[in-house]
Amino acid sequence: MNDQANSVDERYATTPATLTSWSRQDTTWMLGLFGTAIGAGTLFLPINAGLGGFWPLLILALLAFPMTFFAHRGLTRFVLSGREGSDITDVVEEHFGIKAGALITLLYFFAIFPILLIYSVALTNTVSSFMEHQLHILPPPRAILAFVLILGLLAVVRCGEQVIVKAMSLMVYPFIVALLFLAVYLIPHWTGGILSTASEVPAPSALLSTLWLAIPVMVFSFNHSPIISAFAVDQKRQYGAHADERSSQILSRAHLLMVVMVLFFVFSCVLTLSPAQLAEAKAQNLSILSYLANHFDNPTIAFAAPLIAFVAIAKSFLGHYIGASEGLKGLVVKTGRRPAPKTLDRLTAAFMLVVCWIVATLNPSILGMIEALGGPVIASILFLMPMYAIRKVPAMAKYRGQASNVFVTAVGLVAITAVVYSLIP
Repeated sequence: MNDQANSVDERYATTPATLTSWSRQDTTWMLGLFGTAIGAGTLFLPINAGLGGFWPLLILALLAFPMTFFAHRGLTRFVLSGREGSDITDVVEEHFGIKAGALITLLYFFAIFPILLIYSVALTNTVSSFMEHQLHILPPPRAILAFVLILGLLAVVRCGEQVIVKAMSLMVYPFIVALLFLAVYLIPHWTGGILSTASEVPAPSALLSTLWLAIPVMVFSFNHSPIISAFAVDQKRQYGAHADERSSQILSRAHLLMVVMVLFFVFSCVLTLSPAQLAEAKAQNLSILSYLANHFDNPTIAFAAPLIAFVAIAKSFLGHYIGASEGLKGLVVKTGRRPAPKTLDRLTAAFMLVVCWIVATLNPSILGMIEALGGPVIASILFLMPMYAIRKVPAMAKYRGQASNVFVTAVGLVAITAVVYSLIP
């Protein structure tokens, strides 16, 4: 017991008695979290969230911050509850045993990796379309274009986790400016749009049904669970005993930035387009940017839309790569093989490059279904696993009895049941 206490004392020996002031690294992580969450899904959010009508959208807007902040804070605390340097796969094994650890690691990988494949396809499609329609040049063969794009992103990955986070935080700036520009640009074109449904107060049963099916859209549009493990490990390394407090501050600011920016963009879009136009965009399987470019026949939007989409997809790819590689490395280690860290990094990068390149080249339509199937797993890991750990794991006992735990559990169950229901023919 004394040895354990001494090791704890040594672990935090360099940790200040009080938190230091907000640093540039904290800002970098805040923007990195924002960058992972706010990606290509944001460009479809106005369509999916706006179709339910005014009142469901208003309720979802009010729930957006607590839904996302409390869930990601819970997952961060779960990773922080493990030993120093332990990522999410190690912490699961530490708390729940080897078999449960292997199962969760497997599910974690297969929840995130398909999304990485989807981003690979989307990135290739976006650049190919941009070259053909905006630059008016013939794009190279799809296999070559996909290989160059994915290799370019993996070159950033090879520079290390800190470089990835910094690259994502830098890419966030033009994305925020672009979203803000588009939202402001649409203000003169506001026609009331979704406000036409404000006088139609839905029946309680219809309202609950709409919210039930819409909550997963909101949850997964703000999801940045793939980078949470790396975030928590870095916070514990930097702040030791104060990691929970500082990580909560970073998360709250990141989520506030997400919610304010994205909801302003969403409301600007749905005040511009009628519910019928939103339904048309959904039927055409277009992002809101593509539909707006066609709707206004505006060359500026037509040229800017694919550039914004490229930035959104690229930064989300980098964020999801961290989580997917972490899961793959965890699976390799749990087989009993322990290659050198550099060898494992290279093998992981090679595997990711080959698989992402093949899928991006083939451009299969099955990816949408794979993403939907990963939804319940993401919700289970993000919402339910940390709440279960709070009840069962002694290291997390101090978080018991908080009202936010009940809220997170309820939202997680709603998200899982709604996604499963949406998959039933």
